[in-house]
This record gives sequence, structure tokens and C-alpha cells, in this order.
Amino acid sequence: MHILILGGGGFLGKRLAKELLENEVFTSSEPIDITLVDIGFPPDMLQDARLECIQADLSDEAAMKDILQRPPEVIFHLAAIVSGEAEKNLDLGMKINFHASLQLLELCRKLAIHPRIVFASSCAVFGGDVSKVITDETGPKPRSSYGTQKAMVELLMNDYSRRGIVDARSLRLPTIAVRPGKPNAATSSFISSIIREPLHGKKASYPVPVETAFWIQSPKRIMQNFIHAANLDAALLGADRVINLPGLTVTVKEMIDMLAQITSSEVTKLISYEPDAFLQSIVLTWPAHFTTKRATTLGFVSDASVKEIIQAYIEEEGITYI
Repeated sequence: MHILILGGGGFLGKRLAKELLENEVFTSSEPIDITLVDIGFPPDMLQDARLECIQADLSDEAAMKDILQRPPEVIFHLAAIVSGEAEKNLDLGMKINFHASLQLLELCRKLAIHPRIVFASSCAVFGGDVSKVITDETGPKPRSSYGTQKAMVELLMNDYSRRGIVDARSLRLPTIAVRPGKPNAATSSFISSIIREPLHGKKASYPVPVETAFWIQSPKRIMQNFIHAANLDAALLGADRVINLPGLTVTVKEMIDMLAQITSSEVTKLISYEPDAFLQSIVLTWPAHFTTKRATTLGFVSDASVKEIIQAYIEEEGITYI
């Protein structure tokens, strides 16, 4: 089974490749081989003989056409310009988040290949009244260019699936926490930073009121849900290929308080409130309350608690603290 991961050099792509290599995660008995595509890769990935890493821009039609000459059975489409950058640079966001995704679908049509596509969408497709509970029937009303671009691609994935060109499933991801590494240009980056940085003895800040709530899910559960989506029979999904993933509703204060409970109040003294109007203009439009009956029925999973999320990050990163 040939698997293609777009955005394979990023945090999610790297982690997904590792999960696919180390565990028997597909119902098919065929051995898997993995091709990753990104504009760059960490050195350790380039040195892994089990992976084919192709440095290419997703928007480069000639490069993508060449890559698809070896048809993949499954495509994980994780490539994106993150929320903050997409808001500041409309041209770049549209080029990668929208036009390159449309180009991918068109190449599948022109080359007459019919892959199963798992598309990483986002709960940023919703916006407005943050007290509203989002259900499976709630229509997207994004308040950012990033959310708009994701919503447009969801519609394309549905239509190209309806036509039998691809077999897509779009997963609306909660905010992922806790991400390892360094802060990025995502407007939600601080949600990981207020846990990650203090655990490494560094200062961190949050730009929104401490009682602000978010819908979150750990990297571990995201990986499980990506793979589960790739294994789902199309007949179970029907015409609507968009799924709101289950998650946890948690406030900034609850995250900080739990970090203090797990470690100490000395650790959380490194965290401060630094209001940021740009970040507030986006993240304060994201609803934090969801009911995800369809996802649960289909077998998607969530974390049990914010304590579990923080402890999992500590264990995975091998962090020790006093």
C-alpha cells in the first residue's frame, strides 16, 4: 500500500509517518511504503531509509503531477499555511490552502486515480457566537481567511467524492495541545506554549482573558483519528465527508491550574497575560463547545482530561522537573 503524506516534514506529518511505520494500523494486509512531500525536512527524516522524502512545493503542478504518477492508495493532506500567517498574507494562504488543494483534486481527476484522502481541516471553519454549542448540523461561518480556505476545501472534497473522483474525509481538528518544539505562526500557538515553555524553564504568555475556553485534542489522539479516518469504509460516511472531531473544552486558567497541580506553582509563575489585539480578533471568534455525536458513533476518540494531555506530553518528551 502506497501512502502519500503532504506536509510530511511538519510536526504532524513526521509523527504520522512514525506511527504508520511502527504499528500495524491498516486493515489491509499489504505492506506499506510511505512518500512524504514538503518544502523541507528535518535531517533525521532524510536519513531514514524507510521513508521517501520529496522536497517540493504543493502548489508546483509539474512536481505534484510527477509525484502522483505512482498512484497512492491513501493521501494524508496535512499541508497548510497556518492561521496567523494565512491571515497576514492572503495570497500565500490562498495559494497553498485553497488553490493547491483544488489542484491536487484536479490532478487526481486528470490522472484517473482514485485515492482515499484524509484532509486535515479545522474547527476554525466556525466563528461568531462563542457561547453557541456546535453540532454536526452547524454550518461553517469562519471569521478568518484560514477558516474560510479550509471550509472551501471541505466543499471540494465532498463534491469530488460525490463524483467518485476521490474518496475523501475531512477532519475538523480541534486546537492541538501540547505541540512539541518551538512556537509557530498559528494563532493558537500560545495554547501549547503556556504548558511547553514553563516545563522547560522558559517564560510564556497568553494573549486572551484567562477564562477563555478552547476546544483541544492531544497529538496522540489526532494520530489515532487520522488513521481511523483512513480505515473507515466510505459507505459509513455517506455524502457528507466532514467530521467534527471530539475534543475537550478547557480554559486557559484550567490548563495553568492543572500544570501547577502536576508540577508546582513555581513553574506556572513563568506564565503571564500579555494581551494581543490581532490574536484576540481571531481566536476569540472560535467556539469552544461541541457535541460530536457523529464522530463518536463512527469510532473517533478524544482525550479523557487536560491532566492526561499534560502528563502525556511530559512522558513523551522525557521532561523532568523539580
